[in-house]
Amino acid sequence: MRTACIMDSVSRANGGIFEAERRMQQMLSAKSGIDVRVVGLRDEHTDTDLSAWAPVVPRALPVKGPHAFGYAPEFTDALLAADADLGYLVGLWKYPSFAAWRWSSRTAKPVMVAPHGMLESWALRNSQVKKKIAGWLFQNAQLRQAVCLRALCGAEAASMRAYGLKNPICVIPNGVDLPLAAPQRESRHPRLPEGRKVLLYLGRLHPKKGLSTLIAAWSRVRAGDWILAVAGWDQAGHEAELKRQATELGLAWAEGTPQGGEDTSLYFLGPQFGEAKESCYHSCDAFILPSLSEGLPMVVLEAWAYGKPVLMTSACNLPEGFRAEAALQIGASEEKIEAALRNLFRLSRDERETMGRKGRILVEERFDWRKVAGQMASAYEWMLGGGTRPNGLEVA
Repeated sequence: MRTACIMDSVSRANGGIFEAERRMQQMLSAKSGIDVRVVGLRDEHTDTDLSAWAPVVPRALPVKGPHAFGYAPEFTDALLAADADLGYLVGLWKYPSFAAWRWSSRTAKPVMVAPHGMLESWALRNSQVKKKIAGWLFQNAQLRQAVCLRALCGAEAASMRAYGLKNPICVIPNGVDLPLAAPQRESRHPRLPEGRKVLLYLGRLHPKKGLSTLIAAWSRVRAGDWILAVAGWDQAGHEAELKRQATELGLAWAEGTPQGGEDTSLYFLGPQFGEAKESCYHSCDAFILPSLSEGLPMVVLEAWAYGKPVLMTSACNLPEGFRAEAALQIGASEEKIEAALRNLFRLSRDERETMGRKGRILVEERFDWRKVAGQMASAYEWMLGGGTRPNGLEVA
């Protein structure tokens, strides 16, 4: 079986989608009988990140014109040259979706589409006009043509139905790499002060992540010996907006070094990758994701893999985390986040560690990459007519 993974960016510019799909394709390529090809768009981080895909070797194509649309005139020819038995489209609204539609129409090869939360109601309202135009021109036809849709969770499957799609849906979550053992705290991240407990946010600095509301709530609590560490890459100047907000609220914040004063309770760490990212998880005492919209967030799974308790909204689409008592639920309002923070501060170290262990057990049982890749391989076989009906397959 030869597969073509069709993406926008194949670098860190694609955020958590890059991490999730890179590991999915690597795990699939390790399976006997699956030859993985990846075709995506070139961006400023491509040369740095291509080696992270090994042994998979993505083909990254140059973009003509605005990167927001991602027009790459070579894309369809690159898919034809891949000579794949099926296509797997990651993400929506850009030129790779159009190229996948053209390729499938020309070759009659089946395609699975993984929107990664891009059909959620919040996501559809964001850049609404652009998405309506793209939907009319090619995206809706491409979605209807798909042999199968991949939902990361039940809530995403519901959003697909709400969009009017009747295709079969396979619910296949993101996975996570598990450290060899649930780690204990190691050396402190070099940009964080010693002797204080750390609540970590890690991800894109984007309005949908709810960081502005989190910072407003943080300014209302007496954090005591806690600090809030905001780690991630800026999008469209949102980091500057957050720093300006913190200053206006009277919050002492620092960046780049652990040299903030005793009253400094907010640290901006910037983008964190590789060992620096691992150090963030090792250094934190709890993790928070106050997001307004997610598919299925890799960062929460990673925090649990490191044995950390999590605070998250229901929009993170991981209700099993609440059921397993591995997470505290937070609302999207300033008042509700403030209440959740106060609940966190009241927990003892033993209680936090118990929550973290429950999260670790949860990802071991449900989100290990080996199990997730096995689900995807079964879905591929079914799409090609050679396998049994996959677990979790829903037909409208």
